Parts: sequence; C-alpha cells; structure tokens
Amino acid sequence: MPAPERIPSRSLTGAELVGLLTEGELTVLGQIRGASNAVLYCTVARDGEEAPCVYKPVAGEQPLWDFPDGTLAGREVAAYEISEATGWGLVPPTVLRDGPYGEGMCQLWIDALPHDDADDADGEDDGAGEPPLLALVEDEEPGEGWKAVARAEVGEGRTALLVHADDARLRRLAVLDAVINNGDRKGGHLLPAPGGRLYGIDHGVTFNADDKLRTLLWGWAGEPLTAEAVEVVERLGAQLAPGTPLVTRLGELITEAEIEALRGRVAGLRATGRHPEPSGEWPSIPWPPV
Repeated sequence: MPAPERIPSRSLTGAELVGLLTEGELTVLGQIRGASNAVLYCTVARDGEEAPCVYKPVAGEQPLWDFPDGTLAGREVAAYEISEATGWGLVPPTVLRDGPYGEGMCQLWIDALPHDDADDADGEDDGAGEPPLLALVEDEEPGEGWKAVARAEVGEGRTALLVHADDARLRRLAVLDAVINNGDRKGGHLLPAPGGRLYGIDHGVTFNADDKLRTLLWGWAGEPLTAEAVEVVERLGAQLAPGTPLVTRLGELITEAEIEALRGRVAGLRATGRHPEPSGEWPSIPWPPV
C-alpha cells in the first residue's frame, strides 16, 4: 500500500513524533492484508503536522497459546522503549493509545527502500536499490560479507544455504532481539530506510519469560559481542534496576515476571559477552521466514 500523500510539514524530532502519534487525530485509510492480526494503515494529525502510521487495535489480535490475550500491542511499545534505551533507534516511534477501534499500538509508517534485484549473494550490484540483506546461495559456505544461518529446502530435493549480510545494523538488531526475546524476526520485518537507517517492526511476540528467540539473524551466534554492544548491555543493566523510569514505563506494558526475565537476559549477555546460540528447545527459525 503506498504512503499517503500528506507527510509532516517539517522534520520532527523523536519526542515530537511520539507526541503526534499519541495525541493526533487518527484517520483509518485502509487495512494491510496478509497479517495475522488486524493492521490498519492511517494518518495521524495535530496542529498542522501529519504523518502516516500503522494502528493495530488490541481487539484485532488473534489469541496465542503462549502469550496472554490482548498483550501484543503493549509488547510492541515495550520493544520501542528498549530500542530507545539502547540509543540505536532500531524501532520506529511506537505508542499505546485509543483509536477508532479501541486501544491499540500506533507506530510511525516507514517507507522502506526497494532492494536490488540480486538473486544471490554474489556481491554484484544488480540495481539501484538497497543491497539485499538476506539471500539463498548454492555454495557450502557464505561468501565474503555474508553470514550463514541454516540450510533451507528449495524444492525438488534441493537445498540452499540461507545467509544474511554481515551488516553492523543487522548485528545491532540481533542484540536487540536477544534482549527482548523476539519470537518472530522474519525477513519482511527488516525495513531499510533513507539515510542508511534500518528499522525492525512487528514486535508483538516479545518479552516472554520463557526462551522464545526465533530469528533469521543467527549468523553471529556464539561470537563475541562488539565493544559497542557490550557498552549498550552494560548501560541497559543499570537502566533496568528496580524503580528506574524505564522500568516504570515497562511496568505498564509487560508483567513483573517478564521484566525480571528481561533483566536475566541482559545479565546473561553481560556475563558471556557473546551472541546467544539456539537453545534447541524451541524452533530457532520463524515460519514462514519472510
């Protein structure tokens, strides 16, 4: 679905976008098909400023066996809070607010850059768009600049190697996913944006107290965290101490048990200094992967 013609009349700061999303008038333009939950495409307007956004009403959430009903919208906002706490800005501005169909998550719409038409990870510049972040290759090992994820069936008894780019932005997102326990990091949830930014979206199945990490970004599994990531998780550990502003905000979005599990994951990353590896107790790759 194309973005609406009306956009903010000036470049808004993060805090201003949060205010616009929270207090602006929400107008539904249509529904985004293919999602498992209700996803509505909207504009939000206030005091002459307007922006496109996504609105996911709680009433449109499908029940899940391993998450309490009606909690997915709050988890999306909690993911934004943690993203902001890292300083990486990997999740678009996201708020919890009332809307035409009741309370729901409202998130700034991101116009993703198109990908090159590259069919594989051959390193060739095949177009004018963003280089691909994921690829299937027939080689046994990933090429330079790529990280192996797993072998995938591609039909007729053939397999190919699933790889992702050895990209610093993706690596940051892999750390964020480990912190928030993301159970659904698909390829379609990666949005490259102008200015070299990369956003992750769709964080409804996060913050479970049990290990639920499912992702296509396993390429760094077991490798040492970057020095930058070590600093981030150290800072997060302090920000998640009882009574901090971040914990107060999270307490309105997820349970105390989930906050304690979040602290445990951050402490685990600090202790090992490494990217986590699949536990073997839960499918490590989301389905469908895109």
